[in-house]
Amino acid sequence: MKVVVTGGAGFIGSALVRMLISETDVEVINIDKLTYAGNLASLEKIAQSPRYRFVRADICDRPIIEDLFEEIQPDLIMHLAAESHVDRSIDGPATFIETNIVGTYTLLDVARAYWSNLAPHRKDNFRFHHVSTDEVFGSLGRDGHFTEASPYSPNSPYSASKASSDHLVRAWHHTYGFPIILTNCSNNYGPYQFPEKLIPLMILNGLEGKPLPIYGAGENVRDWLYVDDHASALWIAARNGNVGETYNIGGEAELRNIDVVEEICDVLDDICPSANPRRELITFVADRPGHDARYAMDISKIKRELGWCPRETFETALRKTVIWYLENSQWWQDIRSGRYSGERLGLVGAPATA
Repeated sequence: MKVVVTGGAGFIGSALVRMLISETDVEVINIDKLTYAGNLASLEKIAQSPRYRFVRADICDRPIIEDLFEEIQPDLIMHLAAESHVDRSIDGPATFIETNIVGTYTLLDVARAYWSNLAPHRKDNFRFHHVSTDEVFGSLGRDGHFTEASPYSPNSPYSASKASSDHLVRAWHHTYGFPIILTNCSNNYGPYQFPEKLIPLMILNGLEGKPLPIYGAGENVRDWLYVDDHASALWIAARNGNVGETYNIGGEAELRNIDVVEEICDVLDDICPSANPRRELITFVADRPGHDARYAMDISKIKRELGWCPRETFETALRKTVIWYLENSQWWQDIRSGRYSGERLGLVGAPATA
């Protein structure tokens, strides 16, 4: 079986590729543009596998994608390539529109043309799995959870671009009969995450004794999903999900941002004590423009229909994550010394600090 993973050098994509090579017998072709967050160092452990191939390409480049489909003859597309950081989408939305919307359209259209010409048995088994986010649903109040039937209400350029890509994928299914699976996940964390995101940024700042900036009062709530649990859910959904269906994937770990950062401080203090408790480094800063108050996922459908549930608790997986960053300093030091040193992003339109 030949599986194309787009964005396979990114955080979630690389976890998926590592899992596919380590735990299955499929052939994996990783198509990635290698933007700032793409990192082939995240794939070093499996890079020499005879079942793995990396292709540097942009999903917006239709002729190249057409040539690759003709050459590779894939059985499954797992589409993860996307610009994904809300703060960067505030500073520069154009890249998000191009990659997340135009790129998804290009990939869909090429894949549909390829699928249309397959032999009947291969056509019946082909799938296009689109990987999306809970942020397309907008912001929840204090109660309730997002279900697969929740209305879309994106509030950032990032989530609006992902919502658009979701709609395109569904339209290709309903209009052309194109066989899609769609999944929406909650906030991921774990090894190899680019340190612009909350958890790795707090871990590295805590290690370096730098301030731990939290937006607003730290009351914003997210459902946290360990990336290896997500990878396993993606594979189960891609193989066993019903065509045309959407599945929510979450970690059942709903926490306020302040709770997350305090837990990181405590784990760091336990593993590598410093002169002062790291909670003293916590600093509250002006909130992100349009910051959604709460996300929470109802994952009863994927549990019931596909038999998947998260294996890790937040506490066990966070400790694994902290230990990984401690033991793999070369991976993140290369990033901190060049591409991203921990500066705040997404300040365009933010209220002035006092």
